[in-house]
Amino acid sequence: MRRRIPLRKRLLVRLLSVSALIAVCSVAATAWLAVTTTTSALKEEQGQDLAADNSILARLSGYAATHSDWTDVRRTVRQLAAETGRRIALTTADRTLVADSAPRGTPLPPRPAATVDPLRTDTYSESGAQLSGIDPRVVGPYRLPAKERAQVEALAAKRRQCYEHYGLQPGTVRTASGRTVVTLPDGTDPAAYGASVCEDGRLNMPTATERKALADLTDLARPCLKQAGLDFGGQLFLTFDPSGKDLFGGGYLVAKFARAGKEATARAAQHCILTARRTQLEPYVAPVADLFLGIGDQNTSRFDMSPANKAKVIGAAGLVLAVTVAVTALVAVRLVRPLRALTEAAQQPPELHVRVPVTTRDETGILAEAFNDLTERRARLEAQRKAMVSDIAHELRSPLTNIRGWLEVVRDGVVEPDPPLLDSLHEEALVLQRIIDDLQDLAAADAGTLRLHREPLRAGDLLDQVAAAHRVAARAAGVALRTEPDAGAWLDADPVRMRQALGNLVSNALRHTPADGTVTLAARRDGDDVVLTVADTGSGIAPEDLPHVFDRFWRAEKSRSRRTGGSGLGLPIVRHLLAAHDGTAEAASEPGQGAVFTLRLPAAGPPADPA
Repeated sequence: MRRRIPLRKRLLVRLLSVSALIAVCSVAATAWLAVTTTTSALKEEQGQDLAADNSILARLSGYAATHSDWTDVRRTVRQLAAETGRRIALTTADRTLVADSAPRGTPLPPRPAATVDPLRTDTYSESGAQLSGIDPRVVGPYRLPAKERAQVEALAAKRRQCYEHYGLQPGTVRTASGRTVVTLPDGTDPAAYGASVCEDGRLNMPTATERKALADLTDLARPCLKQAGLDFGGQLFLTFDPSGKDLFGGGYLVAKFARAGKEATARAAQHCILTARRTQLEPYVAPVADLFLGIGDQNTSRFDMSPANKAKVIGAAGLVLAVTVAVTALVAVRLVRPLRALTEAAQQPPELHVRVPVTTRDETGILAEAFNDLTERRARLEAQRKAMVSDIAHELRSPLTNIRGWLEVVRDGVVEPDPPLLDSLHEEALVLQRIIDDLQDLAAADAGTLRLHREPLRAGDLLDQVAAAHRVAARAAGVALRTEPDAGAWLDADPVRMRQALGNLVSNALRHTPADGTVTLAARRDGDDVVLTVADTGSGIAPEDLPHVFDRFWRAEKSRSRRTGGSGLGLPIVRHLLAAHDGTAEAASEPGQGAVFTLRLPAAGPPADPA
């Protein structure tokens, strides 16, 4: 029967699919490249603009934090415009121009980009993160004079040397006010190193300048705190954080309230202190200004393709080409590989039995499977032929050797040809005759020339005839031979061949059943079939041996001992005889519980009455 190939497995469909896939991949790659390149360019421009905007705002906020007015800001604005290629303009709240990098008379953008106010900023951070509140570069009255900076620096050097003495690795930071702060790596506890003695508190004590500024800050914050119910009298409550990080002390106070569970009080204190700090620092910073940003004259081509995008275009084009070549090569190799393998396998000598790997399920795959099946059948036939020749030679060698040996000793006068010797030679001749007869039957069955003389046959009569023929052998072996016939079971079969088949099964059963055992022949009607069984109570057949019991010359005794009799041809003959009758032969067994051989043949009706 011709095997139908699914449509998706046909070579023509696969080639068309590959061509369509390459076209789709090319179109998709082109679209993806256009989208990603444009998006990347836009993001790149936006990122550059955002980074430039942040840089401009940070520089101008730093200028406002360290200057009390915008008098000299024009030079800074021109420098930033030259560095970033952006137009930069500063105006007051009423749009009075303070500084502009564009020529005079150039109109301002419609809206400001940001507000420059160092006392209310959320865009500046030295570490790159956003901060909310006062620009840390606004120092005002907290800036230390040279003498106090030297004193604080000496105290910091002493603490640093103390830390190093105990094996720590301290660092120093100079704040905007000029104060030196000693730092330790995150998570370092000086007490764990025995360095608590280094923290004598002197470094964290405010200087005279800082004490005066803190006192002024206290006075400014006291009315607000009193109104919020936080009246501290004349106490100077604003001090330094013990860590030295909060130079104005407000965070330390707020943290104390928060640790005490007074969040509302902490928020009120924070608001009062922040307001007072802004009031205190306001005279030291430049006035609030609006920042306008635009496209400068030096940035005329906004969307020129960058080298990275050019490399991406070239890379994508190369990738599409590489994928196209790779897919085409892969399909070609997969199509040609089975054909090459078939050619090489067909050129090998017949005795090698080369198997072709099946890598596809298309026409070439089916051809490879057919070739492999043919090769396997040829290998099996060759193996069976070799095994049969070896087994026949072995089976014939033993009786011929016995006959030749005894004849030679009789010829030499060593032994007299008495009746027991002649009986032994006759028995060996009968063994040879049985083997030859069995081989003839198998040869006829293989060639399809096995002649059958069918006639209506009662299954019960067949069982009785076989039992009678083996009754003497069963009695000699001490085995009970029983029959269980079915009066309604009829066969259309050759009586001689069926007696031969059942006789082979009974002989095997008697041979493998110990004394006091039982061999039972049974027949029953099963629908349109008649089932004949030969069951024994012998040693049974091992599970690994059961699939081989119908193989030619097979024996459970691997040593080929003939003590148990048999040539290894009886059961194969049974299977061939049943196949000639359109029946089947099967074996079932449990080790130690005997074996059951089942013959299933088509049933027939009783013969018509001649009257």
